[in-house]
Amino acid sequence: MIFLVWTATPTIFATENLPGILVVEDRLTSPNHPATIEATLTWKGFKAEAALGGEPLELLVAGKVVATAVTGGDGRAMFSYTPKAKGSVPFTVRIANSPRVAAIEANGNLAVWERRGPIMAVEMASLMDNPVGQGPSLIWIGKEAESRGPIPDAAEELGKVTQFYYNLLYVVTQDRTTDSTSQVSAQVRQWLKDRKFPVGYILVVPSDPAALGMKLDALHAAGWKALKVGVGRTKFFAETFLQRRLDAVMVPEPAKGEAPRKAKVAKEWKDVRRKL
Repeated sequence: MIFLVWTATPTIFATENLPGILVVEDRLTSPNHPATIEATLTWKGFKAEAALGGEPLELLVAGKVVATAVTGGDGRAMFSYTPKAKGSVPFTVRIANSPRVAAIEANGNLAVWERRGPIMAVEMASLMDNPVGQGPSLIWIGKEAESRGPIPDAAEELGKVTQFYYNLLYVVTQDRTTDSTSQVSAQVRQWLKDRKFPVGYILVVPSDPAALGMKLDALHAAGWKALKVGVGRTKFFAETFLQRRLDAVMVPEPAKGEAPRKAKVAKEWKDVRRKL
């Protein structure tokens, strides 16, 4: 089982107690296979962020408590949950009657995929109007990236391909000099939700040129061998897929000479399905 970090910006309902920061991690699993869901509880003191141990947490699925746990000295708690059917299972982790921490909750997603189900990877930069960053792959840079709008038709077209066929893996490159992986995951998730993109699984990779390939190889080694195609904006992204004998589609249409020889090119998102 492979999992990636995904967080949610918590909502604080009271201010008398410590204003905790609750972080949850998304999970990727298969039907009838247990998933370990991890949550971390911290609070930001005057000097640094500190773990909150000994705090009771609850895991909720469909509004019902399905598991409980207590944070350890590092602020982490683990829950076990076994999904029965494929799909996307939203879950919530919340504080349970803590005497010292304000009521707080965070939402996550359990991606439940059949291992034989085809997977499409999509570079976040291919969904964004005027993405920011630099380097081999365009980088997600905090609020500067959050303010960018979506490319026309991208959300609608992805909705069509995921409704009947593909599981969706969003790939975003992180600038480690600014936000943490957890922050990037939360920002990307909110950006996609606000712009009505279909729910998918977010893969955050560092800006190291070798990182994306290593992540894809790790997925394959863990049994997720049905990755079929990468749809992206940059030459580097396309080459990473072609090197693994996977299909690659570039969108929007790149400048002349930027597309690798075996990559397919779509002028706009409306053309992507014809290239798959």
